[in-house]
Amino acid sequence: MNAALERFGWNTRWEQEFAPLAADGLVPARVVVQQRGVLTVATAGGERPAEVGGRLFRDAGSGGLPVAGDWVGLRGGRIEAVVARRTSFVRRAAGEDAAAQVVAANVDVALVVAALPDLNARRLERYVTAAWDSGATPLVVLTKADLADDVDEAVLAAERAAPGVDVIATSAVAGTGLGELLAPLVPNRTGALLGISGAGKSSLLNRLLGEERLATAAIRADGRGRHTTSHRELVALPGGGLILDTPGMRELGLWADDESLDTAFEDVATLAAACRFTDCAHETEPGCAVLEAVETGALAPERLAAYRKLGRELAHLERRDDPRLQAEQRRHWKRINVEYRRATRNR
Repeated sequence: MNAALERFGWNTRWEQEFAPLAADGLVPARVVVQQRGVLTVATAGGERPAEVGGRLFRDAGSGGLPVAGDWVGLRGGRIEAVVARRTSFVRRAAGEDAAAQVVAANVDVALVVAALPDLNARRLERYVTAAWDSGATPLVVLTKADLADDVDEAVLAAERAAPGVDVIATSAVAGTGLGELLAPLVPNRTGALLGISGAGKSSLLNRLLGEERLATAAIRADGRGRHTTSHRELVALPGGGLILDTPGMRELGLWADDESLDTAFEDVATLAAACRFTDCAHETEPGCAVLEAVETGALAPERLAAYRKLGRELAHLERRDDPRLQAEQRRHWKRINVEYRRATRNR
């Protein structure tokens, strides 16, 4: 195998999956930079710009176009195929129409980055849900630990928001936690930094690289971080692993399923298994183990509220994406309107 490709994660498994494309005369490459539609790929001969072939652009749809982390098939300088993704971090694109937007592909470890001292547990729950849905292994990375009054308490709060997920407190300034962070990023494994603007993703990556490669900005006067990363870039670490730096997301619209929600909220799902009714909504039903846990203090009410909120969001997304459910909803509201008009006429 070519050493240049191996540096970016190429291995025998990818070689086997690429074999049909190789038989068609395509050569392998990995998308390492994605910036406003302009792509840079790593090939056996080095990095080079590439454009999406017209046929792929027409047939793939928005979810199938190449993104940072993808393995692709090249013919000359044109990308003509995208190798099936093993994992993909997906969010709901902004706007009225429900559509999936792939943020990163073929990521092994989803590094959910949150800055201290102001940890937002609800936002963390959202990101971890999306991370589980991606197929990658979530890892919560708390940055700016040097600014926190009580790091241990912050770690405990993050662990409560993401049960079953490892939490690492780091500081790009002091250099703490970097060894733990690098441990899962061995050769042939890819991590992706995911979080809001100002979380300290680029500063952390610069410290891991040992150089100021990525632009950073000072904190604003109101204490909020400035958005600096404007593109997605896959960076090779000195130890052999890879990290994908991504722009901060102002909001993360979920594009996931109930299974991912239950994995992220394993504590709630475990309690729900003991409810008297299998379709318990955990609202007012008798014999609800979840409500009982809230009453006894075993489960924080904020945690249940977050579970309900994200569940409603996913249910709404499912209705928008399922014509049958949309039709049922229209019939439901039509019946309500008919009954309302009848009632008002009889007054």
